[in-house]
Amino acid sequence: MSEKQKIASGFARIYGAQPALPHAHPVSIECDITKGLHAFTVVGLPDKSVEEAKDRIASAIKNSGLESPKRSNKKIVLSLAPAGLKKEGAVFDIPLALSFLKASEQLSFDPKGKMFAGELALDGEVRPIFGALSIAAAAKKQSLTDVYIPEENAEEASLVSGIRVHAITSLKDVMQRLQTKKDSVFTRKKTRSVHEEVLALDEIRGQETAKRALIIAAAGGHNIALFGPPGTGKTLLARAATSILPNLTEDEMIEVTTIHSLAGALSGSGVTRPPFRSPHHTSSYSSLIGGGSGSAVRPGEVTLAHRGVLFADEFPEFHRDVIQALREPLEDGVVSISRAKASATFPANFMLIAALNPCPCGYWGSARCDCMPHIVEKYRRKIEGPIADRIDVWVQVGEMPPETLMRGAKKSDGETKIAREAVSSARTVQRDRFAKAKNVKLNADMRPKDIDTFAELTDEAEKQLVSAAHRLKLSPRGYHRTIKLARTIADLAASNSIEPSHMLEALQYRVRDL
Repeated sequence: MSEKQKIASGFARIYGAQPALPHAHPVSIECDITKGLHAFTVVGLPDKSVEEAKDRIASAIKNSGLESPKRSNKKIVLSLAPAGLKKEGAVFDIPLALSFLKASEQLSFDPKGKMFAGELALDGEVRPIFGALSIAAAAKKQSLTDVYIPEENAEEASLVSGIRVHAITSLKDVMQRLQTKKDSVFTRKKTRSVHEEVLALDEIRGQETAKRALIIAAAGGHNIALFGPPGTGKTLLARAATSILPNLTEDEMIEVTTIHSLAGALSGSGVTRPPFRSPHHTSSYSSLIGGGSGSAVRPGEVTLAHRGVLFADEFPEFHRDVIQALREPLEDGVVSISRAKASATFPANFMLIAALNPCPCGYWGSARCDCMPHIVEKYRRKIEGPIADRIDVWVQVGEMPPETLMRGAKKSDGETKIAREAVSSARTVQRDRFAKAKNVKLNADMRPKDIDTFAELTDEAEKQLVSAAHRLKLSPRGYHRTIKLARTIADLAASNSIEPSHMLEALQYRVRDL
């Protein structure tokens, strides 16, 4: 061991972060080396994976040609502050290793303005992590200038503007970058934004009423239920919904990508299109709403569908507790999860598309149906009351004549493009309208006070609504949701006020003929 490599007594502080939503929590990583009996400890409420970092960084440092902390005869304490914040995952390997190397005077660099994250392999190589984008966002919020992140996560982290991202591959690599001060900023590749829909709207023949309802729902972010016999196109319509939604804005893209990165569900460098999530009807409460054991609280499908579509096929077949758990996210756009050791609030502002049959066999009202009345009643009661009231659009997807499906039948070419442009135009109007409103981006997000301000009704339209509210026995929630839906229809028609025709169309979607 050379004189230069001998571990000296010293102190060092650098910065890392604990990934979280909507952004990571900054963490100060401190190392103190003093004379005394050999000890090597990590303090600051670490979980098992952070505790195990001692062995990973010791081997990585040794295999990088430096003196391992386990071979010293001194007391080494690594602290992660604030001490009250639970530290989880392997994101602290790199900052822990660097803080030790700096305190032991094996590495000299200025940590000011820098944040580090990454998992170390035993040979010193750097492995990718979850939540890189939230770490970059936290660094920007802390007014830091540089983030050193695993190479595989650099594209994702570079979505945050105004901060320099350094793609690192090994412990030796990051040390060399810090010592030479060579400009090694990662340059994000400019990619053309494309629509990657699985199914386009103009591929579906017939069902023009359902298509119109889907466009209205997409334009205002309204929840929609498609009901009808099996095989009539409910699932196809739902899957075509993302084809008519506009690309995410830059802020939405960062928000959604952060969620998917933290959940380990990120494919590619970032999410540019509204997500489409389709959980199976046997999904558990925790998988849909979110949860986990111990102190690890993870987002569920409703959060992964944030700013996109949550498709619930065979909606009444979901467990009753799961269906009822959708009340909060459908109303407030967030979901709160509380456990004995942890709690979290995740964003969950999505457009629900529910597909359901009129009865368990699907053929209610025809000679083919053999469902007993009490079975049908039990089946329908699962989506009664609060949940049904939170669905703005109810549309029947009926059977089509075979002639509509023939190969020679006329198709509406360019229907997807026209619908997408209409939805995009309507959303632009809403974005401008709600520019100064808090927590309101689409018509579906409006609260009662926002309705008074932004949804102007003509006298005749208001009379129609009041009359229909008595006749249909609309709840106050249903009353307000009808106005929001009519506001979206007016936006599609480029009308400043809600006219009688807009109100009549909105009211027909509130009628649940099921």
